[in-house]
Amino acid sequence: MEENERQHVFVVDDEPEVCGALRRTLELAGYEVRCFDSAAACLVKMRSARCDLLITDVVLPGMDGIELLSEVKCRIPSLPVLVVTGYANVEMAVEVMAAGASSFLQKPLERDSFLAAVEAALKHRRHTRDGMRKPLTKSEVEVLRLILDGKGNKEIARLRHRSIRTIEDQRRRIMHKFGVDNPVDLIREVAIVRMPRQLHREQLSLPFDRS
Repeated sequence: MEENERQHVFVVDDEPEVCGALRRTLELAGYEVRCFDSAAACLVKMRSARCDLLITDVVLPGMDGIELLSEVKCRIPSLPVLVVTGYANVEMAVEVMAAGASSFLQKPLERDSFLAAVEAALKHRRHTRDGMRKPLTKSEVEVLRLILDGKGNKEIARLRHRSIRTIEDQRRRIMHKFGVDNPVDLIREVAIVRMPRQLHREQLSLPFDRS
């Protein structure tokens, strides 16, 4: 893990003893852990809380783990997901990996291999984000502030005295630098992961250039 930064892990499993064991293992390894007994509860919490890694069982009440994986990948494509199950087979493994899982693990989990899979998933995400984490220009910061205020491209263009095409291009560059594909995920990333809701230059985790 990165120094001085505790990674936040969500665990979804409807068996309390499994959740308890995973929580203890992860917390002893230095992670912040939240446990959920359903996919629905996890998705609700994701709207307001930071999540760096999702670990989910396949068999869950209501929405199953594979459906949860697909939903999460639609909402937050960059979020790594580990899928665990006690009923593994080749077909399920193919389905899970095709849906975007970082790893597919079979119960009972072995501590060292489990933690290795956790760290590998988080490390891959850090490397992916580092590749996107280019400096925001002053102009992009101002556009980002207006996006967070709920302004559309047309209104931002009027306020910034720029063409709509220019604002659209800046919006695309901002989303790329944050590693997201749509404005909803951009707002979630800014609000939950990267910075406080009040956007100030000194609070941004991204460096600035002089453009």
